[in-house]
Amino acid sequence: MIIPNSSFEVLENTKPDDVSLPAFMVSTTRGFLPRAEPIVTLPSDFDAIENLLQEMPVRTLSGKPGLLASGQLGDFVDTQLPDLSEQVNKHKDNLPLMNALYRDYSFLASAYLLEPCHMRFIKGEPYGLGRSFLPAQLSRPIARCAELCGFKPFMEYAGSYALFNYRLQEPSKGLDYSNLRLIRAFEHGLDPTSSEAGFVLVHVEMVKNSGPLVAGTMSCLTALANPDISSPGAQRIAFNDGLRTILGAMTTVNRVMETMWAKSKPQSYTSFRTFIFGITSQSMFPDGVVYEGINDGKPLSFRGESGANDSMIPLMDNLLQVQMPDTPLTEILRDFRQYRPSNHRTFLVEVKQCSEGLGLKDYALAIDKENGAMTEEEKESIRETRRLWLGILNQVRDFRWRHWCFAREYILKQTSHPTATGGSPIVTWLPNQLQAVMEEMTEIYNSVGGRTGPMALGDGSQDIMDLVDRQRQTLRKEVDKYCQERGVGAN
Repeated sequence: MIIPNSSFEVLENTKPDDVSLPAFMVSTTRGFLPRAEPIVTLPSDFDAIENLLQEMPVRTLSGKPGLLASGQLGDFVDTQLPDLSEQVNKHKDNLPLMNALYRDYSFLASAYLLEPCHMRFIKGEPYGLGRSFLPAQLSRPIARCAELCGFKPFMEYAGSYALFNYRLQEPSKGLDYSNLRLIRAFEHGLDPTSSEAGFVLVHVEMVKNSGPLVAGTMSCLTALANPDISSPGAQRIAFNDGLRTILGAMTTVNRVMETMWAKSKPQSYTSFRTFIFGITSQSMFPDGVVYEGINDGKPLSFRGESGANDSMIPLMDNLLQVQMPDTPLTEILRDFRQYRPSNHRTFLVEVKQCSEGLGLKDYALAIDKENGAMTEEEKESIRETRRLWLGILNQVRDFRWRHWCFAREYILKQTSHPTATGGSPIVTWLPNQLQAVMEEMTEIYNSVGGRTGPMALGDGSQDIMDLVDRQRQTLRKEVDKYCQERGVGAN
């Protein structure tokens, strides 16, 4: 399936046995999950890495303390871990395996660099400085795997910490949440009931529902680009069907997201969070990190793992043409979108260009149509499009509001550290995007006469907008409160 007016292929058959293809390719079936289940165990060439990762967590699968419990990982890496760069190159044509190696080396690199910060954290001390030098036995393999897979040579949300870091306890039971387990963990995540496992696996459960988001997106774009649809009425029916599919998927994603509260406790998050910080815009790494043998010895800086690197909400932003404010916070948003699989990045760009090129938003809102004669059936079809469009935006708002609530309860109330794991300012960054979508909803609702008049959208849409008005006021008060408490600017 090809995005209209482009050459980008969205997979329907994910070709799970083809090792020549990247692990991450967008599909209408698995969405933004890897196109086959992640590789769990490394080949025997990498026994040293496999064994080290099993002994690394604060609490291992056996329940015994691991290397990170006593701060011994760094010494072990420095004195006993071999450089397996040649073995990496031997397997370079197997891209899913390269992704597994990228995952595993990124876990080791993050643990190595942030271990001193963790040891201070558990003593109740400030994070202080992390290690600023990554030895060749870690830097060379992770750089090579990242190059082959299209990632940054540091831990990323999709390629390592979350979406390529689950296994099925019983393959026959598939992606049911109760059947998901972590492959790698920093703290207690190998215990499926732990907060670290819950944090990661709820994200997997959410993205499990991204296939219909992709399928609905393709339906909307195809409906506008397809000259073979028999009539304008049939075209809008097909378009609305695509929007309906997206709305259903986003509703499910948000329902799953709400389970985070029960599966990952706010008071537990800051303990394993230490290990997913990045090495840019962080006090622990004021000058970045030198990767031995890489970049001519000059320091490198990368953003840390963050759910903000997920592709679902950016897809909605690009399809619906949500306008973000021209602020430094939006520049951070654009930078975040570089930290995802290269196939995802290209897909999002192509959807944005196609949506704008086809005039998708203008078609959906159909404001110009109101000056012409329309039958009641045509009017109702347009009203339905507008309701669906507003409903999807409302789900995006709901997602971003919940993400803000998570930041408030899991981070702001638990720690005074001023930046999120990805390096964004913790108080103001999420509200920047949340305010933008609420403003978009208000502008659209007013421009189409949603509240009163012959094209009013009805009680359901009015209830949505009443909620938006209340939430906007609440958000402003909360942001002002935390800005004052922490002595930071609101913009």
